[in-house]
Amino acid sequence: MNVKRWIAVAVVAALVVVSIGVNTLSFAFTRDMSSFMDAIAEEASSTSAVDVIEKGNMDEKIVTLSLDGVIQDAGNAGLLGGAGYDHAFFMEQLKNIEEDPTVKGVILRVNSPGGGVLESADIYDGIVSIMENREIPVYVSMGGMAASGGYYVSAPATKIFVNQETITGSIGVIMQSLNYAKLAERIGIDFNTIKTGPYKDMMSPNREMRDDERALLQEMVNDSYERFVSIIAKGRDMKVEDVKKVADGRIMNGRQAIEAGLADDFGKYEDVIAAMKEEQSLEDAAVVTYVPEESLRSLFGMKVQQWINPDFETQLLTKLMSENSAPRMMYLYGEQ
Repeated sequence: MNVKRWIAVAVVAALVVVSIGVNTLSFAFTRDMSSFMDAIAEEASSTSAVDVIEKGNMDEKIVTLSLDGVIQDAGNAGLLGGAGYDHAFFMEQLKNIEEDPTVKGVILRVNSPGGGVLESADIYDGIVSIMENREIPVYVSMGGMAASGGYYVSAPATKIFVNQETITGSIGVIMQSLNYAKLAERIGIDFNTIKTGPYKDMMSPNREMRDDERALLQEMVNDSYERFVSIIAKGRDMKVEDVKKVADGRIMNGRQAIEAGLADDFGKYEDVIAAMKEEQSLEDAAVVTYVPEESLRSLFGMKVQQWINPDFETQLLTKLMSENSAPRMMYLYGEQ
């Protein structure tokens, strides 16, 4: 080969070496930085600051918890997560309360149409654990809506306060799925399904539900309903038959809820704070709320790969749709 060819080969070889080196360093840096970011994000998500609502003695605090939105575990709220309900953070707050001896009372502000059966049970168990292990009062302040699962989590409280226009009740369980079999038949779409048993595609949207399938699902829903009713009966010190008189899915306003025995008194959030201080001898207590460390979570809550991925939004939407599209039992009022 002549000199020019040797020079060309050398240049190409040098470029290959440089490219391999850059890619290797980039991969190592990205991997290490991603692990670093994940570790910080995990620490941030498990850390909460305290915001003082009313000044007072921090050795006997009243903690306010806000349950706002559909009760559903859709993952931690991040930079693009908005201000919706964060199940992991809410459960972390309950844990903080149980472990903090300076907390002397809890006010749960509920503005929710309900949500998942499992998530509602998580919250209920956490509240009951606080009341039993810490022996401190829990007052509920219902906002515009505290229906279905929103009432489920309120039921064990020491006292429940409503507004005149609060929408509550909707005691029951619902399970829904779409069915487009007739539409598919009309436009000529066929579905090929290979399954291992007659119930493997139960609630499939591409065929009509059979009576035996409906009976199986109804039994599941009935079991959850009976648990819902028993929880209300226990928390409100009512007879099961009295609970079932209004546990037919109906909604009710504040007055109706009090008359049915599902709430104790009228009162806005400020009234509930005043009532707890007076009734529980906590006049000097500070009133606080937990606040997630949003600055750290927003800054470090995503992996480096996600920052540089131009199609991250599509991946996020796909994740949410795939996790929440399957039929599930819900303590939920209305179409959410």
